[in-house]
Amino acid sequence: MIRKAIIPAAGYGTRTLPITKVLPKEMLPICGRPALDYIVEEAIRSGIEQILIVVSRSKNMILDYYDRSVELETYLEEKDKKHLLKEISLPNVHIQYVRQSYARGLGEAILLGKQFVGNEPFAVMLPDEVILSHEKQPLKQLIDMFTEVNGNIVGVKKMDPTQLKNYGVIQPKRLKNAQFQIKDIVEKPQISPPSDLAVIGRYVFNPAIFAYLENVKPDVGGEIQLTDAIKAMAKDYTSYGLEIEGKCFDIAKMSEYIKLINYIWDSKEG
Repeated sequence: MIRKAIIPAAGYGTRTLPITKVLPKEMLPICGRPALDYIVEEAIRSGIEQILIVVSRSKNMILDYYDRSVELETYLEEKDKKHLLKEISLPNVHIQYVRQSYARGLGEAILLGKQFVGNEPFAVMLPDEVILSHEKQPLKQLIDMFTEVNGNIVGVKKMDPTQLKNYGVIQPKRLKNAQFQIKDIVEKPQISPPSDLAVIGRYVFNPAIFAYLENVKPDVGGEIQLTDAIKAMAKDYTSYGLEIEGKCFDIAKMSEYIKLINYIWDSKEG
């Protein structure tokens, strides 16, 4: 059973400047809710009981959002607007935080969750990727596969070859249906990607991943890459990819951010 999830949210949001100079990209509004709220909801619906959000010093807005506003609650009660209280109710999940003092890569952000995780398998959810499914929750798809194979699971999707240079890409060995064994994984291949299956921000890991993260050498930009740890661990433990069923939107791309808003709005209108 996967009870814990880490949500890394300490990045600078450089792909969405200038608004992310003052507004965390995780708080970008999507039909009246911040993007992060869709990730938290997916976690809860997938059975997650505890969430660790990795934040930076400039992300206090996230902490404020997932805290009570007694003043606002009192105002709504006094002004006969109690029906709005449900709009600001907190999610039914334990949320805690840790600060990443300097953004040194996704791998370091996850490493900060070592004590939080302990010896349990756990999930990682990147808030850049909002994935919507009318069937099973995207993270739940990975969790169900983990219970079957008991190995690292990486969520993937087929992507246009011109976009693969922006993602981690797996070299797959097909097992059944949408399941693959990971033979190799390459971070942002500029030429000759090993497949058209790109990693899309949902993972389930065995806690042994932390030992590999601790041994990863910083890249040329000084960052600890999660991909390097997955690659190293796949040599010792069988690791898997799962093609996630659902519509995926990278909210750091303005075109996909707008598509997401329109998709949700059209779903509500319909």
